[in-house]
Amino acid sequence: PRPASAEVEYAGVPFLGGSEIVDINNANVRAYMKYPGMYPTLAGLIAKHGPYAKASDVMDIPGLTEQQKATLKKYEDKMVVLQPAPEYELDKINNFLYQ
Repeated sequence: PRPASAEVEYAGVPFLGGSEIVDINNANVRAYMKYPGMYPTLAGLIAKHGPYAKASDVMDIPGLTEQQKATLKKYEDKMVVLQPAPEYELDKINNFLYQ
C-alpha cells in the first residue's frame, strides 16, 4: 500500500461515507455506521474480503451467519462497487479518526 495523496482526484469520494451509497471497495468501516447491524463486524468483513466485482459478492464472504446475510441483503441497494483505489486501502479498517 502507498500513502494517500491529497492531490489525487477520486470521483468516488461521495461514496466513502458522505452519501447514502457506500463504495464497498474503498470505504472505511465507519461509513457503515448509518446502517444498523453493519458496524463494526460486517463492515470489517466487507473491508477485509474485497475487492468485489458486484455488490452481491458480499454474500460470498466466508462464515456469514444467516442474520448477517439478511442484514447484507437489506442494505445491498446502498452498496456500489467502484474500482479499488490503492490510496484508500490503508484507511479501510482504520482511518485514524478517534472520538
